[in-house]
Amino acid sequence: MRFITANTPLAWLAMILSILSPAALAAGAQRPAPDVRSEAVLVIDAADDSVLLARNADIPVPIASITKLMTALVVLEAGLPRDEEIRITTEDRATNVGGPSRIVIGASLTRGELLHLALMSSENRAAHALGRSFPGGMPAILRSMNAKAATLGMTRTRFADTTGLSSSNVASPADLAKLVREAARHRLIREYSTDPDETVTVIRHQVECRNTNLLVRKPEWDIQIQKTGYTQAAGRCLVMQATIDDRPIVMVLLNSFGKYTRTADAIRIRRWMEERAHQSVQLASSHHAT
Repeated sequence: MRFITANTPLAWLAMILSILSPAALAAGAQRPAPDVRSEAVLVIDAADDSVLLARNADIPVPIASITKLMTALVVLEAGLPRDEEIRITTEDRATNVGGPSRIVIGASLTRGELLHLALMSSENRAAHALGRSFPGGMPAILRSMNAKAATLGMTRTRFADTTGLSSSNVASPADLAKLVREAARHRLIREYSTDPDETVTVIRHQVECRNTNLLVRKPEWDIQIQKTGYTQAAGRCLVMQATIDDRPIVMVLLNSFGKYTRTADAIRIRRWMEERAHQSVQLASSHHAT
């Protein structure tokens, strides 16, 4: 048997090949993980399903208004007419616990407008009215939402309302990544969730509503779909799919503290990914030159 030592030509060849291998280049480009403050984190490269960053990714927790992605998904897949007008009633008033609403009781908006406001500005009355007006009412839409979750393999997910105000609405980051990718297949959800603002008529008054995600207004961000959420039980939450360094990235950030922490976390993750990619290019160039 012949042993390969550092002095043999075969050993040097093996060393050179290992240096030039993609795995070695990737290892050389590793940078310390970003200082992400959210309690639960999952970052996935949607092109190849590789996990780039994870923390508590399989633990179900309250998800607040991230719920509205599933509400919109089920409503759209039911094929309900988007131009049908739906009147906001006193039944929708219970959502006031989530904060003030721009939609007054007695106003009538189309189903499409309610979807738009639920996804863009996280309007709780809009999301509640979408569930209440679903064929079969709230019990029927919740059955559909939970059934859709099961179909998507979201095994740690449960929905108890259409707004996300209920702390019984829970999911793991891994499950929410599946929801984001499925919702991103729908053009209207992509458009509605990323619009920076929209003006609607509420009983003869023009009401301007704005997106709850500050990043959709940033020209350096290419966001295909997003949703924010907040309740006391869930903390500040953010999910989105965005293109970073020409790669489709799914990002899930749950239970952030402070109003801007989830946004800062997303920026830190993006910067980390771009620095890793830049270092990989530098390493590849230097090895090629030698």
